[in-house]
Amino acid sequence: MSEMPLFERLQGRDHDGEERVFRVAEVNRAVRLTLEDNWANVLVEGELSDVRRAKGHVYFTLNDEEDPAQLRGVMFSSDVRRTKAPLQDGARVRFRGKLSLYTARGQFQLIARAAKLAGEGDLAAQFAKLRRKLEAEGLLDPERRRPLPELPRVVGVVTSRTGAALHDIIRVASERCPVQILVADCRVQGEDAPGSIVSALELIQRVNDLDVVIVSRGGGSAEDLWAFNDEGVARAIAGCRVPVVSGVGHEVDMTIADLVADVRAATPSNAAEIVVPMRETLLRDVQSLERRLSQALDNRVGELRLRLERLLRPLYGARRVIAPVHERLADLRQRLMRQDPRSVLRRDQRQLAVLSAKLRDAGRLPVRHRRERLVALRSTLQSRGRPMVREARAAYAELCAQLDALSPLRVLERGYAVVIHESTGRAVMSHSEVKEGDRLRVRVSDGEFGAKVENHD
Repeated sequence: MSEMPLFERLQGRDHDGEERVFRVAEVNRAVRLTLEDNWANVLVEGELSDVRRAKGHVYFTLNDEEDPAQLRGVMFSSDVRRTKAPLQDGARVRFRGKLSLYTARGQFQLIARAAKLAGEGDLAAQFAKLRRKLEAEGLLDPERRRPLPELPRVVGVVTSRTGAALHDIIRVASERCPVQILVADCRVQGEDAPGSIVSALELIQRVNDLDVVIVSRGGGSAEDLWAFNDEGVARAIAGCRVPVVSGVGHEVDMTIADLVADVRAATPSNAAEIVVPMRETLLRDVQSLERRLSQALDNRVGELRLRLERLLRPLYGARRVIAPVHERLADLRQRLMRQDPRSVLRRDQRQLAVLSAKLRDAGRLPVRHRRERLVALRSTLQSRGRPMVREARAAYAELCAQLDALSPLRVLERGYAVVIHESTGRAVMSHSEVKEGDRLRVRVSDGEFGAKVENHD
């Protein structure tokens, strides 16, 4: 790398021969050009911190692990989409890029074009570290693995809707046995993939009839499959309410998802083979069960028939002895029924009913005569009482009119009022009965209102 003076392009004097004074922007531009010309392609390794994303770009700080030194950096969105390294706090990453200066702030920075994990932060080391952590928590314990349903009706598949893995699962499942397949679409590669997989797992578990879940994607590099080595994905699989089959990559690939799942499949197609039974195998099993059930039923019926015959054999000889006794018992039963108190009671009840009917018929004639007499008296009373009622009503109306004429309310309707002293409750008849400050109630024809004595002369 050639040496270049920092201000080589700006050195000199002005037209008066005076030493030149630079503006801040000129200094920053000179430094930026110097850095970019001399450090255009550099590998820098360190530990990430302060990672943040904005509009697809990733901003970060790269820390030296041996000396107290930091380097600010940025990777633009087009390069972020191509990188396979997880850009997150704590990761040890090796960046390739150029050194530059952000002239607006005078900030020295690394503009990264590519990134990969390095040192203790490489994929294998992170895989081993997470595996040890999950093993210590018991999530990899074989005893916690649940058996798969023998005949699932609803199979959930967490994978990319556009990936080849889904087509392989649907093809194999349809060839084996009809089942309902529900797909929870998610990203299976890139920085957003772990969160997308976890969300898809949570979504598919809302299906009430769900029997089993396949988490799957096709083959790829270790970086391509890295989303399935994420701790959040591992815990989501371990916490799934139904058994989970992991079919990630090819047979030689091993992910954390494979270790925490209830069953590991070599490929997505193998996952479908494990979950969905063969139709022909089921039919053979059913036919075998039918034959075994039929044979067991025949054997049981035969055993019960023999046992029944042995039990009935002594009864055949006793039937000849029992027959005469049975006839004698029937005769005694008939004689007893004739003397049964209940029969005697029913006979007496019938006789009582006949006598009651005769008694009712004998009493109806006097009742009819009295009823006719009562109707005649009622008619006479009505004819004589009505004039008396009319006369009484007329007299009552006349008295009401006289009383109404003498009512004080009639006086009030002509504009007069009645004044009631609130403390005594009596009408005020004289000027001397009130004094200043007393409270009164004044009643007029249509109501009353309060008043206060303010001037008492």
